[in-house]
Amino acid sequence: MAKIFPEPSRTFGEYLIVPGYSSKTCIPENVSLKTPAVKFKKGEKPAVTLNVPLVSAIMQSVSDDRMAVALAREGGMSFIYASQSIEDEADMISRVKGYKAGYVQSDSNLRPDMTLADVLRLKEQTGHSTMAVTEDGTCGSKLLGIVTSRDYRVSRMSPETPVHTFMTAFDKLHTAPADTTLSEANDIIWECKLNTLPIIDDEQRLKYFVFRKDYEQHKENKDEMLDSQKRYMVGAGINSRDYSERVPALVKAGADLLCVDSSEGFTEWQKNTLDWIKNRYGESVKVGAGNVVDKDGFRFLANCGADFIKVGIGGGSICITREQKGIGRGQATALIEICKERDAYFKETGTYIPICSDGGIVHDYHMTLALAMGADFIMLGRYFARFDESPTNKLMINGTYVKEYWGEGSTRARNWQRYEMGGDSRLTFEEGVDSYVPYAGTLKDNVTLSLSKVRGTMCNCGCLTIAQLHKNAKLTLVSSTSIVEGGAHDVILKESRAGRVE
Repeated sequence: MAKIFPEPSRTFGEYLIVPGYSSKTCIPENVSLKTPAVKFKKGEKPAVTLNVPLVSAIMQSVSDDRMAVALAREGGMSFIYASQSIEDEADMISRVKGYKAGYVQSDSNLRPDMTLADVLRLKEQTGHSTMAVTEDGTCGSKLLGIVTSRDYRVSRMSPETPVHTFMTAFDKLHTAPADTTLSEANDIIWECKLNTLPIIDDEQRLKYFVFRKDYEQHKENKDEMLDSQKRYMVGAGINSRDYSERVPALVKAGADLLCVDSSEGFTEWQKNTLDWIKNRYGESVKVGAGNVVDKDGFRFLANCGADFIKVGIGGGSICITREQKGIGRGQATALIEICKERDAYFKETGTYIPICSDGGIVHDYHMTLALAMGADFIMLGRYFARFDESPTNKLMINGTYVKEYWGEGSTRARNWQRYEMGGDSRLTFEEGVDSYVPYAGTLKDNVTLSLSKVRGTMCNCGCLTIAQLHKNAKLTLVSSTSIVEGGAHDVILKESRAGRVE
């Protein structure tokens, strides 16, 4: 008969962390969230280390080049989605690697014949108040002027007012040539008391904006993920179908880390993919694999040469794999078992393989629980989909701002490669849904808040590193009654509380 696990599989919501002794040195400022992203031998350092334990999911609705830059600024890493053409994915990688910190390509552009109504619509869509007015309304064409919130008054102007009548015209702008260094650009901003400096080429075509606020943010971002050439680091998703064409293109474009994107990783398809990459590139190309939910799956991918292993099947908010196919496991139980096996593997072989927990995060404190259970870093989809930097549209539904969010197994994404079972090039049934998530603002503000909570909880445990948390954290199961007790109860709330990762 089938093997039946005696204990039920559990989720993060069924656990709490029990505090440990905290010395006076256990303060958030002393906590390091650095964590290995790829395997390494005992006594050596990993080739890739994350400065914060967060990566964005390999999804169309989450990880593009804009998200990659924003997350790298905060110390994490994005994995550009693989459900697009090889050329388009490579282009996204190239844009991240070619991005000049402080130089921003304009993604809010107008034509001079557009109207104030178009300005307001674009501002609502992108959240940006500085907009370039170019000859054809695209970034890279001839710059004719700029519109900022100081150029118009909604209460005193008709929505049909043409942009060219109220924009700040080119001849009134401070600009700088294309060969201007970032240091020189910032000097101009400070000397001329500017908020924005357009960088243009010899033909007056807009190349970049340099913003005063970015200079200040850059000084604050001590955790930026930079490679040896001071470029932002970025990951890339691959599949087990076209890897022999996709991987060389992504490596050439500069991808720092690859990951096989699959709903289930305990397969010959993943072995073939990993074998091909390791035989061709050796250890010069790092690639993670997954997803698996038990120790057998971990051992299989470890023996195949995976540089990190992703844990989780069916726990994502838009994933219906468990509902459709009846496969998966509670994320907490899967993570605990696999991390225990990871430690046994390290003891046996002297090789440490990082674990990425993928799915099941509902509240911010679940991040700390995942780390305490042994995860080295966490992959998040819905969490990042809510932010300005995600590639989806911001809409207003029933008076509330939301962003679109859909699964790779949905009809909308049609990412059949992720569900590779050796059949036709199509999805026979859905394993993901198309949805909305509440809009939450900027990535920086939200990640800063979430990681403040992680650091605070680690201090409660007397831990200043993730490795210490792995070793010293104490977890307890909670009853359904104590879950109710843990929230606000027996009171009338004055207002809604923050903290849930919607």
